[in-house]
Amino acid sequence: MWSGWRGERPRFATAAIRDGQFHFCRLMYESVFREAGGQGWRTDYPGADINFSIRFAELTKTAVSRNGEGDPEYFVVRASDDDNLFRCPFLHIEDSGTVRFSDSEVSQLRKYLEKGGFLWSDDFWGERAWRNWESEIHRVLPRENYTIVDIPVTHSIFQTVYNVKRILQVPAISQWRRSGGTTSERGHESAQVNTRGIFDENGRLMVLMTHNTDISDTWEREGEDVEYFYRFSPEGYAIAINVMLHAMTH
Repeated sequence: MWSGWRGERPRFATAAIRDGQFHFCRLMYESVFREAGGQGWRTDYPGADINFSIRFAELTKTAVSRNGEGDPEYFVVRASDDDNLFRCPFLHIEDSGTVRFSDSEVSQLRKYLEKGGFLWSDDFWGERAWRNWESEIHRVLPRENYTIVDIPVTHSIFQTVYNVKRILQVPAISQWRRSGGTTSERGHESAQVNTRGIFDENGRLMVLMTHNTDISDTWEREGEDVEYFYRFSPEGYAIAINVMLHAMTH
């Protein structure tokens, strides 16, 4: 499992993105403000991307792309990079409550999602982050045509392989250690996990939003603390594998 410098340079797509196998694609974006504990687009990067790819290959039959040394081929993509954006059936975005899309990014993301792409927004906390994200995603998918709805844990996206019984609240490992094990990063304001989404007219889920939780940390930090691993990672992987398989088969 990965451990290393969290300021690693973005790994942009190479020719391997055309190999027909699975690549973890992370969306790069501009942040217009900073949230406590957040690092903009690179939050949990690249550990979450690498560790999830490894476990996805181990726990499913998915053909995960690997390089000549056997390491996963994971990539950072910009919305403006249409050549590579449209080769990613799945996009991951973190700390999305700080995002500001340009007009061209709005247009490209709308095309991507309407053509069958899928976007998972994770690890954004509190009311300010929600309001900003809601405003930006509705620039991409206008609210008059696309409504944000709550998604219950019983929905098929959370039951694809594993029987998930809850969408757990996961704090950043630093918050968890510092607070003595509490899970809400914004106190009362973020006490409730919100699992929401946007569906197209045919019922296909285009955007998943896991608000007031950090599912991605269950992958990134799995090898750093035994207690944290057993408390969060098995459920976090179950949720993510269900989501990923559902997104790529529906």
